[in-house]
Amino acid sequence: MSTTEDSSRGPSPASGTGSVGMTLEVVVVPVSDVDRAKQFYERLGWRLDADIVADGVRLVQFTPQGEGCSVQFGTNLTPAPPGSAQAYLVVADIEVARDQLVRRGVDISEVYHCATGFACRFDVWADGRGSGVAPGRKSYGSFASFRDPDGNGWLLQEVTERLPGRFSSPEVRFSSASELAGALQRARAAHGAYERHLGDADLSWPDWYATYIVAEQTGGELPG
Repeated sequence: MSTTEDSSRGPSPASGTGSVGMTLEVVVVPVSDVDRAKQFYERLGWRLDADIVADGVRLVQFTPQGEGCSVQFGTNLTPAPPGSAQAYLVVADIEVARDQLVRRGVDISEVYHCATGFACRFDVWADGRGSGVAPGRKSYGSFASFRDPDGNGWLLQEVTERLPGRFSSPEVRFSSASELAGALQRARAAHGAYERHLGDADLSWPDWYATYIVAEQTGGELPG
């Protein structure tokens, strides 16, 4: 779910002057029970962005912490059968990420790597898996997997060094003023709790807000 930049592609034939940047914004996950799915993705600790009903459609959107791409599910969103989705979640430390999910009550596999090749990351080739992290902790080589209540598959993949053309540092970005306003509102609510714990007004609140928003976007430790 990360953006890519590949300078080897050259100009877009359609424009004649250069390529137009694109970012992956939303992945639709087919589910059979929206409320059950909502409870599951809340348990992952992902941010709930929307739960709206209009014109016979219910749309629920979650965004993983620090991610620019969101997940949507609901009713009348996709003809795909429930449980047919498969997606990757990149993490910097797969053992820590797995432990966090276990503490949240998620049924997740042990950490594994492929003894040969790369196909073992998919369950159909599970016989080719070796236990534990990849030898030498090779980037892109360690995995753990879990499924939502409908069977949609999520694959954790540890990435410590990006392939050429991939962004290596997290970005803080907002697609609209309302999205930034939402981040400020969340920071204000968290800062209010911090001031109550502090027992006094925090005069350096702009720095605190900035730290909170950056941490929320990049998946870092939130100030407290």
